[in-house]
Amino acid sequence: MSNTLTQRIRVRCESYFVPERSSQNENLYYFGYRIRITNEGMEPVQLISRHWTITDGLGKVEEVRGPGVVGQQPRLDAGETFEYTSACPLHTSYGTMQGRYRMARDDGSTFHAEITPFEMIVPAVLN
Repeated sequence: MSNTLTQRIRVRCESYFVPERSSQNENLYYFGYRIRITNEGMEPVQLISRHWTITDGLGKVEEVRGPGVVGQQPRLDAGETFEYTSACPLHTSYGTMQGRYRMARDDGSTFHAEITPFEMIVPAVLN
């Protein structure tokens, strides 16, 4: 789990294993993750883009960049929250994700809301 506050934007992330989409025989482990973004500040902000760094259990790194999240660029007024789920396939039963969202204020200024590392782990009973 990750819980990070950057310039009054809180990003919480939690991962979970998806066994029905995974295949240990093919070294494919599928993880979902829930993201909750909350504007704890007084000014509206909009999520413009994302940048993820995904590292598998062997140290292989993949970078993912793009506009918005799940096809959206949500605007959050003071006190508002946006939640979404997404997924990540790995070739190892363990990995980490971390990243940042580029956020824009109404005055045109931008900043990065950081996402501290969180783990993706196949539960021990399945290993």
